[in-house]
Amino acid sequence: MELELRDFERAAERLKPILHHTELDLSSTFSGMTGGQIYLKCENRQKTGSFKIRGASNKIASMIEAGKASPVVASSAGNHAQGVAYAAAKFGIPATIVMPKAAPIAKVQATQGYGAKVVLAGDCYDDAYAEACRICEEEGAAFLHPYNDPEVIAGQGTLGLEILSDLPYVDVIIVPAGGGGLLAGIASAVKLINPRVKVYGVQAEGADAIARSYAAGKLCTTDSAATIADGIAVKVPGDLTVELINRHADGVVTVSDSEIANAILLLMERCKQIVEPAGATPLAAVLSGKLDVKGKRVVCVLSGGNIDVSFIQNIIEQGLVARHRRIRILVKLLDRPGSLVQLLNVIADAGANIMSVEHDRLTANLNPNETSVHIACEVGGKEHGEALVSRLMEGGYVVEIE
Repeated sequence: MELELRDFERAAERLKPILHHTELDLSSTFSGMTGGQIYLKCENRQKTGSFKIRGASNKIASMIEAGKASPVVASSAGNHAQGVAYAAAKFGIPATIVMPKAAPIAKVQATQGYGAKVVLAGDCYDDAYAEACRICEEEGAAFLHPYNDPEVIAGQGTLGLEILSDLPYVDVIIVPAGGGGLLAGIASAVKLINPRVKVYGVQAEGADAIARSYAAGKLCTTDSAATIADGIAVKVPGDLTVELINRHADGVVTVSDSEIANAILLLMERCKQIVEPAGATPLAAVLSGKLDVKGKRVVCVLSGGNIDVSFIQNIIEQGLVARHRRIRILVKLLDRPGSLVQLLNVIADAGANIMSVEHDRLTANLNPNETSVHIACEVGGKEHGEALVSRLMEGGYVVEIE
């Protein structure tokens, strides 16, 4: 299969009255960290919170143009669900969305809020997909595939047209990849207009079917898809998307969950951007050095911003530990009045902020007159944490870093 430039241009015209033209922000922070000019394509601020509305809206619009305004069914980990629900409501078509049981609550509620019927089934996208196909057959509805469909791919590819319009001299575009619709669409559209521009895909290490497919030159699947990036946790990519990616993309790299978490935290801290794990993978690839961007004009596509508040808290906690901003220590004390106060005073005098204190009298190898105390502290960094431990040991305390 091959898409022509007019397919993307037609999609862009259909989407004009529906979408935001999301901003393209130059980040001085990330440019300084990487040596390139790093631009952020803020699709996390798109309607429904992700790029998925592009493909869904283009597909439904094309169906209506062809006189096929039937009810629609879709399967999704969340963002495609919201895109389909919004587009269906916009065009006055009933929609049923099948989502994995573990889909984030925020995405389920948002999908319902757009007027769609939500069915929870299975443990991952592929299980939800099977249930959606069953419902389609039973009810005679039209299935809207989240990525393996020409009109969906063309809709996602309009992102590439926007990037080239806003930054004609871009050198590199970096795109998240799960099922492959966004990467296939952007790579195809960009290469039709300016073959000089490099387009790379990024996957999570625990869900790397497209990376394997690119390396093998043919469609490959995985037995599992384990990653915090639920939006790209796909075991079976599309045959259409893989074909287009292998033909037009310039490479596919993978990043770890810890690299993704670090990118999410940096986006919050430095850019005040709320980005979901899948959307943070392009920046993770740049910051981890998986792609060389020195001296280049680079666009990282922040594909979505639909993330649970509780998960954000986990990311912050993990990020603070990884940056040595939080330290947890185990200290043995004599179990007598005043000993804990003396310990806490030493910690306070060292400039550490005490977050929590837990007594443990069941630790192995304790004497009858001893107790273990687990203390979590906020410190200024690795050196500050090491200085705190040294000060405690100099004071005669037995300290272990947990």
